[in-house]
Amino acid sequence: MTHAIRIHETGGPEVMRWESIEVGDPGRGEVRLRQTAVGLNFIDVYFRTGLYPLPAMPGGLGMEAAGIVEAVGEGVDTLKEGDRVAYATPPPGAYAEARIMPAARLVKLPDNIEERTASAMMLRGMTAHYLLRRIHRVEPGDTVLIHAAAGGVGLIACQWAKHLGATVIGTVGNDEKAEIARAHGCEHPIVYTREDFVARVKEISEGKGVDAVYDSVGKDTFMGSLDCLRPRGMMVTFGNASGPVPAFEPALLAKKGSLFLTRPTLFNYTSTPEDLNWAAGDLFEVVGSGAVKIEINQSYALKDAAQAHRDLEGRKTTGSTVLMP
Repeated sequence: MTHAIRIHETGGPEVMRWESIEVGDPGRGEVRLRQTAVGLNFIDVYFRTGLYPLPAMPGGLGMEAAGIVEAVGEGVDTLKEGDRVAYATPPPGAYAEARIMPAARLVKLPDNIEERTASAMMLRGMTAHYLLRRIHRVEPGDTVLIHAAAGGVGLIACQWAKHLGATVIGTVGNDEKAEIARAHGCEHPIVYTREDFVARVKEISEGKGVDAVYDSVGKDTFMGSLDCLRPRGMMVTFGNASGPVPAFEPALLAKKGSLFLTRPTLFNYTSTPEDLNWAAGDLFEVVGSGAVKIEINQSYALKDAAQAHRDLEGRKTTGSTVLMP
């Protein structure tokens, strides 16, 4: 019997249940996957708590996994049984031993990328891709600020930005995380629990400010992040770890230097097969070359996903976390 983590109501980690499910056969344009590794992301918490609504209840959690194609539906000519694939896409439901997925949302894994590694890098890595290569295209000589620099997206983005020639400033919660970030391309880690990150950014940038801020924290850092930007700098708010950003007057952006602001999502940047394969291909290249290393620092049994959520929300994790079916 196949099992999955499902929730029947929103709430804390205790609402997650390990249940038997029926998977069935793939329909037209679909494949059935036997999942071998599942990624843990903060967006999973947003769905669990109801900040982001699930399509239906009871519902599944998880947006990222890797596995093996077990069966192929009618009309699928891009994949075959036995192919190794990965994904980072809605609908939620990756916390499962097996599932049905649209073939168009899957990417084939190259031989040099393991499934466990893929499950830990697809959502974070393709997020880093649109942050660094599409929203603000990082160039040699840029200076950028990356919040949560020792987190899953943070460690990838720091390495990638450094590889592109940027000076990388990052915020972290403690000295241990500062050293982790420093070892992964963050030249200037700032421990925000004892340092004023705005003042430190101004000091590091010699008063100029940074070209772009990548902020997954939300409410607690948003206004300070605006103050870190140079005139006409780019503010990218792409997460709400501390809560949603409060409403503000757009005229504030003009007052602070004609700033740009965007609130992107990965799906909007990978909505077509062309965009999806571009992002995944660039990610596979930088990981395969060794320029970006995927640090899997925590692993849990899939049935213990509730504990993984507790540790994630308690800021006890660094790098990437995988759930093993």
